[in-house]
Amino acid sequence: MEPLIIIKDIGRKYVIGAETIHALKSVSLTINKGEFVALMGPSGSGKSTLMNILGCLDTPTKGDYILNGINVSQMSDNDLAEVRNTEIGFVFQTFNLLPRNTALDNVALPLIYAGINKEGRQERARKALENVGLGHRVTHKPNELSGGQRQRVAVARALINDPSIILADEPTGNLDTKTSIEIMGLIEDIHAKGNTIILVTHEEDIAKHAHRIVRMRDGLIENDYPNPDIQRVDRSLAVE
Repeated sequence: MEPLIIIKDIGRKYVIGAETIHALKSVSLTINKGEFVALMGPSGSGKSTLMNILGCLDTPTKGDYILNGINVSQMSDNDLAEVRNTEIGFVFQTFNLLPRNTALDNVALPLIYAGINKEGRQERARKALENVGLGHRVTHKPNELSGGQRQRVAVARALINDPSIILADEPTGNLDTKTSIEIMGLIEDIHAKGNTIILVTHEEDIAKHAHRIVRMRDGLIENDYPNPDIQRVDRSLAVE
């Protein structure tokens, strides 16, 4: 079976004034369907740039990126937007929810772009919220929800289109320890259902939940290895 993600000799440089910054020098990586990968590295290592390319938010200056059999490295912005909407589910540190919309409307949003009618959108969004334990909060707006609940709404939204990959960028960065454990438990459940997860984090204890760890430094992959001691969330501690 073809890998879900094939990255070959990807580079990304930015020209700022007279200076050229090589955010990614040469990165090659394959990720198979169903993997749970943590992408780690200090600030300036290139992990955010790589995540933006993986998420089709940016294109490389050189190299190829093949996602689910499609070469997306040279696509136009419009084509990339379509790939993002069908293939990728995003979970961000800052939740990125629309403040005036209910949880249900926030989750249903990607389905508008997919051209699904209102009834279908609401039904799927309701089910997605039930799946993350928020069936009782569908009419609440983000400011009426706790940080952990907001992140659950964001996870439900990321899953709504049944994407090929879930990209989680510091998903516990704004959460306290107890809530972080809950969200990591939810991410583990999503992975157990067969979803491919790429988790970007600088926190070692969060990365330990992943099955494979890719470490970056200075625009290159420094290390890529299976996680020998996968940490699972203790379900007796995780409180709904």
